[in-house]
Amino acid sequence: MKLGPRDANAYFARPDPGKLGLLIYGSDAMRVALKRQEFLKNLLGPNAEEEMRLTRMPAAELRRDPAMLLDAIKAVGFFPGPRAAFVEDANDNIAKILIDTLADWQPGDAQIVVSAGDLKKTSKVLKAFEGHREAYAAAIYDTPPDRAEIELLLGQARLSPEPDAMAALTDLARAIDPGDFRQTLEKLTLYKMGDTTTLSANDIAACAPTSTEADVDDILHVVAEARAGDIGPVMSKLQAQGVNAVTLTIMATRHFRTLYRIAANPGAPIWGVRDRDRAQRQAKSWGAAKLETALTVLTDTDLTLRSAGQNAPALALVERAFIRLAMLGAQR
Repeated sequence: MKLGPRDANAYFARPDPGKLGLLIYGSDAMRVALKRQEFLKNLLGPNAEEEMRLTRMPAAELRRDPAMLLDAIKAVGFFPGPRAAFVEDANDNIAKILIDTLADWQPGDAQIVVSAGDLKKTSKVLKAFEGHREAYAAAIYDTPPDRAEIELLLGQARLSPEPDAMAALTDLARAIDPGDFRQTLEKLTLYKMGDTTTLSANDIAACAPTSTEADVDDILHVVAEARAGDIGPVMSKLQAQGVNAVTLTIMATRHFRTLYRIAANPGAPIWGVRDRDRAQRQAKSWGAAKLETALTVLTDTDLTLRSAGQNAPALALVERAFIRLAMLGAQR
């Protein structure tokens, strides 16, 4: 059976120990791993590994020994409680093994939990889980955590945010990777240890990560400060280092979103940048209206890069977009 995003989050929080199993898949490996960790912890409890109620196996190892998964789900444990066999990095190379094991599963056997990358709709592994009445398949999309997911994470961290802090966390979740966001919540938990007051926007600003590596920061500042003549040399340096075009576009979008937040909310706490004073100057120079246009340019560039029919050199497209932004920023 297929689980939508809302149903999936609810199921990860309260798994059914009587089901056959779950397939978790998506293009963001970190986010898939975090969801899988959440599910296994809620299904098995915190001591599953010590009590030998969880068996882990990489897909490559399972391919060499096809009987491994069936043996794992049929094995009788020494400790009471639910059991699971976890297959990591699955793909259609092990589809037959998974399909055969699903057919042999009986109530009382260990659950089969499988994680995978971005699967096509025609994937045999995906079809096997979606088509089984006692199994679930959940896609983890490359989108920021929504409010419900953030509230769930806050509840797990025992943090109670003020309204402004909740808005700040929602913005931060859109600006950084899911793994970085989870680490920020962990830092906030330590930061607020022994402090009974509610979580404030200033607390978040104190714990939020800085943006990116210095070399990528260089091109972001060059563009944001309308130095069009410096874009070519910095882009050549980044190209020599093997920086990905899509990564550059994502980083630029995050930076300009931060500038837009600053321009649209003067005086609000600033996070996600190394040099806050510099970001404030950039935001003031651009203004909210031009920053909206800049974000549209970056979104269009990102869509073009991800288009199947795109044949132009990717970094050349990004460089052209950056030059266009720098010229926009120079307009008064």
